[in-house]
Amino acid sequence: MCEAVEEDLYAVLGASPSDSVQQLRHRYQQLALQYHPDRLGGGSSSEAESAVKRFLEADAAWRTLSDPSTRRQYDLQRRARELKQDWPVDSTVYLEDMTWEQDERVYTYSCRCGGGFNVSEEEVGEETQRRRQDDEEEETEEEEHSGVVVCCDTCSLSVCVTWSLHGNTQSFGCQ
Repeated sequence: MCEAVEEDLYAVLGASPSDSVQQLRHRYQQLALQYHPDRLGGGSSSEAESAVKRFLEADAAWRTLSDPSTRRQYDLQRRARELKQDWPVDSTVYLEDMTWEQDERVYTYSCRCGGGFNVSEEEVGEETQRRRQDDEEEETEEEEHSGVVVCCDTCSLSVCVTWSLHGNTQSFGCQ
């Protein structure tokens, strides 16, 4: 769920996505003059390393943003990252705290609005199987939990229903 945070190239240059190429060039030139390895004095090695790193970041940002084609592609990727968000979760509910409805073969949990959160036996089984396969590929031995985000059937609240992957889901009603 969590993804590595990628540094914003506009932020590296101290610029805005709405800046023109000329404005970006000006920002890049300022940073290049400030951090270029040839312009560094006899400072400490950690300061020099930091300045070189900053210069290389600014140079990479400029190379991407100076070309209209790569800038357009970067802007599209950046926008896609901004739009991709995890569903807002109001709380976490443990599967064992939910009520098992044998007739409907679903777990239910009451929402504060009077509606309910429902997770089917099939959803629990599929998510458990998927996570176990992922764990086998990663060869982890730690206690893992699985979960799904469930929306209330009446209001806009959502909860993350979670359960132990290594526990016996049959005891909760799954077979």
